Amino acid sequence: MHKIVRKKTLSDENFLIEIHAPQVAERFLPGQFVIIRIHEKGERIPLTVADVDPKEDTITLVFQVVGKTTMELSSLKEGGTLLNVVGPLGNPSEIENFGRVICVGGGTGIACIYPIVKALSGAGNEVHAIIGARTASLLILEDEIRRASSDIHITTDDGSKGHHGFVTDVLKKLIKKFKNKGGVDLVMVIGPPVMMQAAAEVTRPFGIKTVASLNTIMIDGTGMCGGCRLFVNGEMKLACIDGPEFDAHKVNFRDVISRLSMFEEKEKMAVAHHKKCLRGKK
Repeated sequence: MHKIVRKKTLSDENFLIEIHAPQVAERFLPGQFVIIRIHEKGERIPLTVADVDPKEDTITLVFQVVGKTTMELSSLKEGGTLLNVVGPLGNPSEIENFGRVICVGGGTGIACIYPIVKALSGAGNEVHAIIGARTASLLILEDEIRRASSDIHITTDDGSKGHHGFVTDVLKKLIKKFKNKGGVDLVMVIGPPVMMQAAAEVTRPFGIKTVASLNTIMIDGTGMCGGCRLFVNGEMKLACIDGPEFDAHKVNFRDVISRLSMFEEKEKMAVAHHKKCLRGKK
């Protein structure tokens, strides 16, 4: 059992929980994730670790309520417990001094990009962060990323804060800005697959190395179930053991997006049933 030592509401949809998980906190490296299960009848879902505190043996997870399990997770209180927290899983990010790096985070991908921004800055890179959300109230970890990066650019779909538009708009501007100033050496992008695909198409003509972290459907996180399979340069890969980071220019995003939508109707049914059960308890 893993105790929730801190919980924070970031927005109507986004929550932060800090969990006692000493084995994960001791071994975690930026880019890795965990598989959590709330109780013995719960489903397993992957969540990227946003931060760790090895001294307190805790890890920080940030999640958005998108289905039945995350809805249930958001209802837990400080002092509550999770049955399983398995990890760290996946391969860590490649951290070295690349030079000038742009890190792009969209939605809950902002939380995923945060430890990578810190690590890349710590390795001596000039890190420019771009974070985006549908509206200002859904932006998360803005201050933390600002402190960890050389500068930060904010976008919102509705124009409620920062640039009125998409993260790719700002990405284009930064690439143009640095074109005659040494260029951009690496772009890291984490967020909705459509956003990552768009970012890859922005960087492709310039030949900029672009890495995407793919949070696909997973069950065990160890390569046994095959649920997280995707195609990279025509070859089948498993996001849990071969990734989660891949060359964004080689990922078949159309297949990734299609597979993520496979269980939408069943998820809606699960949410409806969960809400019905909650009403029955009142």
